[in-house]
Amino acid sequence: MLCESDDFLNSPPKKTVRFGGKVTEVLSNYSQGKTSDFDLLMHQLSDPEIKDAQIINWLHEFRNSITYLTIDYEQLVSILLKLPWINRSKEVVEEYLAFLGNLVSAQTVYLRHCLRMIISHFVPARIIIREGDVDISDSDDEDDGIFSTFNTCHRALQIIARYVPSAPRFLMPILVEKFPYVNKSVRTMECYVHNLLRITVYFPTLRHDILELVFERLLKIDVSASRHEIEDAEEAALQKDGANKSGTEEGLFNMDEDLEENVPVAVNSEIMAHPAADRLDTLMLVVFAYIKNMCYTSGSLDLNKTKDLYKDLLAIFDKLILPTHACCHVQFVMFYLCSFKLGFAEAFLEHLWKKLQNPNNPPIIRQTAATYIGSLLSRAKFIPVLTVKACLDLLVNWLHGYIDNQDAGSRAFCDVSLHGPFYAASQAVFYTLIFRHKQLLEGNLRKGLAYLQNLNFERIVMCQLNPLKICLPSVVNFFAAITRKYQLVFCYTIMERNSRQMIPIVRSSLGGDSTQTCTNPLDSFFPFDPCILKR
Repeated sequence: MLCESDDFLNSPPKKTVRFGGKVTEVLSNYSQGKTSDFDLLMHQLSDPEIKDAQIINWLHEFRNSITYLTIDYEQLVSILLKLPWINRSKEVVEEYLAFLGNLVSAQTVYLRHCLRMIISHFVPARIIIREGDVDISDSDDEDDGIFSTFNTCHRALQIIARYVPSAPRFLMPILVEKFPYVNKSVRTMECYVHNLLRITVYFPTLRHDILELVFERLLKIDVSASRHEIEDAEEAALQKDGANKSGTEEGLFNMDEDLEENVPVAVNSEIMAHPAADRLDTLMLVVFAYIKNMCYTSGSLDLNKTKDLYKDLLAIFDKLILPTHACCHVQFVMFYLCSFKLGFAEAFLEHLWKKLQNPNNPPIIRQTAATYIGSLLSRAKFIPVLTVKACLDLLVNWLHGYIDNQDAGSRAFCDVSLHGPFYAASQAVFYTLIFRHKQLLEGNLRKGLAYLQNLNFERIVMCQLNPLKICLPSVVNFFAAITRKYQLVFCYTIMERNSRQMIPIVRSSLGGDSTQTCTNPLDSFFPFDPCILKR
């Protein structure tokens, strides 16, 4: 008898005890106004202690009664979609996936509800520990089974799409709606973005829209953390770390000493001191891993796949990244993709060149395109000297043509509002020469000098449009030093004359006229200056 009772205690219940009759009867009675069994059913399904065997039995019955679950039973379906199924046994998961497939095929009215439920599992669950009425801990669940959860979610989406081929069309608005707020934890953001990008693998029609959504959110984080702010935060963390080590904080109140001991020191790890920079760093790493994964097959570059991804990223660059002023890091996705094969870098440069020379584009877009050309040519070590020369030829010939067109006109004077693209292109040429002059001259100095002399920098510098007055002083100073060293053009006379003249800001943002000198009238930035995100 003792043996039998042990067997009974150790074996899971195959048939579960429950009240209220079969689902079909309960639903039928409810439609006739008899609600007691229905209320009992709702109560049993809402039980937080519900067992695996109970869930399986219920789901099996609901699958047999699926035609009854019309919109009148929305409240009941809502409870079914809240069942804690995803981290249960394999049997529960399989039964639930079968139920979802049956539900969306028989009652498409619940398609959005099902998609929302699945997408809600794209982020780690929150673990809240309470003492009385106080939350003493609220953090991400770092359960080892989190990747299994995500795999199940992606299976569920594919099963639904098998039954309802139009499902991906309804998915995109939900992905936008469920995107975590920017103040959510880094881990939450990382998991959600990773899962979004994973959808693009099996729903390729959504790839462009998903990438656009991801980059739109990345840009919002990027512009909230300027290069200057990130560097200041890192410097402050470095100083704080040094101060902690040298024990110079004796004069401070040490009330929070115990708390501070548990805070990871940013400077000794990959964590960024600036919170927005840390988020961006983590998410950019996810995006870079995705790009590499999509473009490479068994360690070799898949040219066709890379071309397709390049087209999507270029369209997003044009729509979101190029018009966003002074973003620091998001644009490096183009830099990274271009590094895979020279053909992509050349295609990107040609695309930017067309933007610059097209007079139908807004001046600010043309100026920014010139900035990208100059920065890419200067910073990308994967771009050979031959390509740099070809681009310099294009830019310089365009500058000379522009000067030719202005010489006879009434607008041949220094004015950034009239000639913005000209000044941006001039600065791109000067900037490129600063970084690449050694490579342009190495090997055969005489040949290299002959090439640079043929570019006729003197005409550009001496023209009435006076680019040295508008370009960034640091760029002008380096350019002047290099061109004097190689006797290409003597800039210092013009620079001294310019320095005696003030460049007034016509209207101050605070109202009223201003006599302050503007040292950056082009509002220049160099998009491919070294990336300062640690990861």
